[in-house]
Amino acid sequence: MNSEFIIAVHSLVLLAHKPDGMASSEEIAANVCTHPARVRKVLGFLRKSGYVTTREGSGGGYRLCIDPSDMTLADIYRTMAAGAIKPNWCSGNPDMDCMVGSNMQEVMNDVFCGAERQLENYFQGITIGQMLSRIKACQKT
Repeated sequence: MNSEFIIAVHSLVLLAHKPDGMASSEEIAANVCTHPARVRKVLGFLRKSGYVTTREGSGGGYRLCIDPSDMTLADIYRTMAAGAIKPNWCSGNPDMDCMVGSNMQEVMNDVFCGAERQLENYFQGITIGQMLSRIKACQKT
């Protein structure tokens, strides 16, 4: 899982929590505990995907443009991290003269693709609104 996905989810939940639904990249970065440039990069992807909009100038920042109960973690995962589970390298070589070595890459690719489908299915059942509710429930304990 890449950190951009985590930053995206955190940022969207924070925006959903804000009464006016707006925050600057500096405010979001302080809450996420990262650099504002990283937040701007991530929110740029979210803006292009239609999840947030921006307002320039004094009092400007980022604002949600989709209801948090309509945004699933699967949507965000597909935008920010699709394919992140698949390893960058896999053992074996399709040209090897060995049944195991020549087929390992294909079999592992199938395994990781299946894992990613299951992860997306799990994420499909969790919305940004539900994430905010979970955080509020943690606050009460």
